[in-house]
Amino acid sequence: MKQSYLTNERIYLRAVEPEDMDIMYEMENDPSMWDISNFTVPYSRYVLRQYIEGSQCDVFADKQLRLMIVSKSDHDILGTIDITDFVPLHSRGEVGIAVHKNYRRQGYATDALKLLCEYAFGFLSLKQLYAHVAVDNEVCLKLFASCGFTQCGLLKNWLQVEGCYKDAVLLQCLNPRK
Repeated sequence: MKQSYLTNERIYLRAVEPEDMDIMYEMENDPSMWDISNFTVPYSRYVLRQYIEGSQCDVFADKQLRLMIVSKSDHDILGTIDITDFVPLHSRGEVGIAVHKNYRRQGYATDALKLLCEYAFGFLSLKQLYAHVAVDNEVCLKLFASCGFTQCGLLKNWLQVEGCYKDAVLLQCLNPRK
């Protein structure tokens, strides 16, 4: 595998390790992140441990892939990036990204998303990646646009946040090699 698929000058993406439990627990149970996810209850350490132990780190076997975003300079965990809802028949998956609150607005999400796209398209040969983003999440919309995602739809009342429904933009990035 080409080394540069999962690394650049600032960060690298790697598989989840058991030692990541504490940071995953903190991020998964941060209520400020729940409105951008499908979480309905907090995750327990037991459930996270089962996920880590059961994952084969193979998108084709697991139908999802979670990678940790790690700083090259000090090896701090900056966040996670995922391909979920992977459908091999159609060669597509949904992208999710979460950057720890201490590392936001420093360009790490852009670095990670670019690396994930290079890996998904260059190594895994996926046809497309997509994402759902709340219409009022301007930072996230700009992030995906900067990495080649384009709006291809609007989903009305797609996300429920604090008892109210929000529209979501459907974003898509097609593999430029296919």
